[in-house]
This record gives sequence, C-alpha cells and structure tokens, in this order.
Amino acid sequence: MKDIPPSSRREFLKTGSAISAGALLAAPYVAKAAKDDKVLKIGLVGIGGRGSGAAAQAMNADDNVALTAIGDLFEDRIKLRSRILKARGRAKYQVTDETTFIGFDAYKKVIDSGVDVVILTTPPNFRPQHIEYAIEKGVHCFFEKPVAVDAPGVRKVIELAKKAKEKNLGFMSGFCWRHHYPKREVFSRILDGAVGDVNAMYSTYNGGEIWKKPREEGWGDLEAQVRNWNAHLWLSGDSIVEQAIHCIDMMQWAMGDKAPVYAEASGGRQVYDDMDKYGNIFDHFAVVYQWENAGAGARGYHFSRQQNGTVGSYEVEVYGTKGYSSAKNRHAILGKDDAWRFRGENNDMYQTEHDELFASIRAGKPFNDGEVAARSTMVGILGRMAAYTGQKITYEDALNSKEDLTPEHFDWKKPLAVPGIPVPGVTKFV
Repeated sequence: MKDIPPSSRREFLKTGSAISAGALLAAPYVAKAAKDDKVLKIGLVGIGGRGSGAAAQAMNADDNVALTAIGDLFEDRIKLRSRILKARGRAKYQVTDETTFIGFDAYKKVIDSGVDVVILTTPPNFRPQHIEYAIEKGVHCFFEKPVAVDAPGVRKVIELAKKAKEKNLGFMSGFCWRHHYPKREVFSRILDGAVGDVNAMYSTYNGGEIWKKPREEGWGDLEAQVRNWNAHLWLSGDSIVEQAIHCIDMMQWAMGDKAPVYAEASGGRQVYDDMDKYGNIFDHFAVVYQWENAGAGARGYHFSRQQNGTVGSYEVEVYGTKGYSSAKNRHAILGKDDAWRFRGENNDMYQTEHDELFASIRAGKPFNDGEVAARSTMVGILGRMAAYTGQKITYEDALNSKEDLTPEHFDWKKPLAVPGIPVPGVTKFV
C-alpha cells in the first residue's frame, strides 16, 4: 500500500479522479484533479438513518457542495431527521420548504429540482425505478445496497450502469466495505495469489433481530408494511439480501467478482412467529455457493440469522492452496511459510466512499461500480431463492427469473395482504 501521510489522505480523496470501479483493490487514493469551484447540489431521497448519514457524509466530502432538496414518503420522518442534518451541515444545508417533497413521486421532484448528485436510500424495492429516473435526467447518483430485491430489478440496474458510463455519470453503490483500507489491502493480496487458488470461503452475518415497528392506529396495510419495511420480502429482499449481502459481496470480491455457478440452501423461521411484526421473511439462512475455479472449484459457505440471544459472528474467511485469510476482522493472511497482518491506517469507509465519489466527479471520471454491485446483489437473491424453494438453482436461471416482487398497487387506503411465508419444497422457482 502506498505510504501517504495521514494529513495528506483527505486531500487526495477530495481532489482525485476515480479509481478502478470494478475490483476496488489496494489503491484507495485518487489522482489530483484540476480545481473546480462549482457548487455541486445534492438531493436526498429517503431520509432514514442510513439516508441522513449518507447526506451528512456527502456534505463533508467536498468544500463546494450543498444539500438542497429532500424527499420521503412521510413528513414526520423529514421533520425528525432534517433537524439533525441541518445542525451537521450548517451552511451546506440549504433545503427549503419549496425543496422538501413528500409522497411516491418525491424522488422525481428532488431530481427535477436542479440537483447534480442524488442520494437514493429508500427501501430497496424502489431502487431501480429511482436510479432509472436519475440517469434519464443526467444526475450523478449514490444508491444504497442492495440494488434491487428481485431479478428483473437487477437486470434493470445492470442496464442503467452501462447507460451511466455512456453518459459519464457517477454511479456508486453502498457496498461500503469496498472502501475500507484494510479490506482493500487484504483482498488485493488474495487476488494476487497470497492464499493460492481459493478452495473454500466461510462467511457469517449472525446477530439479533433488528428494529421492527408495531402497527399504529390509522395506518393502512401499505403504510404498515412500508414503515416496517425490513420485515417484508417485497420491500427488503429478506435479510440475506438487505443485510447479510455485505458478506456475500466480500466472497464475490475474493473470487474476482465472478458469479457462482449455482447455490443450494436451507432456511426458515424459528423465532419470527408473528406476521404482523415480522412480515414474511426468514430469520436464518445457510447457503452453499459453487464457483468454477482452478482444480475442483471453490465453495462459499454462508450463514446468517436474526435471532436474539444467539452468539454473534460477522466474518469472511478465505482458504486457498497456499494459506488462509481472515478478510473481515483480523485482516490477516497466514501462509505455509509466512504470515502478514494489516498494520496501516484505518478509515471511516462511509466517509471515504463519498470522498471518492465527489473527487471522481470533480475529475470528470465518475466512479461506477454498478455492474459489480448488481452481481453481488443477484448472488444474495440466488441464495434466497435456493433457501425458499429448497432446490439447486443456477446463477443464470436466477438472473433470468421472472419473479417480480412489486405489489399490485400503491394505494394507502386499499387492503394489501402480506404474502404467505415461503415453504422449502413447496414454494416454486419462478
């Protein structure tokens, strides 16, 4: 890794051009660009916890930026979090009543308000639609992971990533670990052959249940589901896609972003016993992915759960013909004859991703990791499909799936039933 003094690192990030968008390996610093005093206007769509955090980081990523528009489905969320953003952004917070938008079309109004960069952090089901409008309007975008909840959405984002490149637009996903200095160094070494040919990988995202919102009086079915979005398949893609996808993305990284051939899996609900609270998602998954690789190929074993009172684990381990790596936590590689551990500077990966996005825009070489992000999302969806159906499913079949999870309507007043919980061996692949 290049030895750059800590005092110089932020300047590199603020004034640089894009690094290689695909692998994001061991070059977290970007070359100096010509000075550009244009104020870049930022819009935020989806002002939840991650959205407000991303907006604050975007305001801190460049000297000449301003947050000028906010959109969300719910006025109370804007009122709650905009006060925090205003305090953090100070003079860079320039949102007015006229540039605050509510409703399902808020994303269009934010993008049409004259912003240069839009942050898209609504529940994942809406991601492809919102990204498509941003690219159509020529606006750079940062969008949280996952990029979609189903295969049609993933295919759409792959198309949009290519269009963004053609239009020279920034197109950055929220796969934040790809912007973490220790992991860039570890995965760079893995891809350079430090562990030899990869034989197996072990990844975990085991923890307790995350927030759930009980239904309140006056909420219709649609509002109750959107307010509690992480519990509903159509909104979140289930926890393996919405949360554990970070570990799956790191397995993809270790394999050079090549998709697996197929997956087999199991999963279900052991503690999520109330559909009003927990919707129709699983509370645990176990997936085996098979990659084509040297020799017999590589297998990735993924385990994730949301169960209170259970032992936690968040790790990615890579085993090869020459050694082993703890790629997530210890950032170490143990070879047959030597050992290495990352001893360099750590960083705030959330801030770094925005620093690099804005630096790349300033340099006229916008960052684009859309196809990589879409592929990682699809690998997560593949694991979910295999667990739901109990069948062996190929990546190609999964990518070409016709299953569209979007509900039949978006009417606040009409009934909207929660689909039944998938049953392995009964639920069919579509």
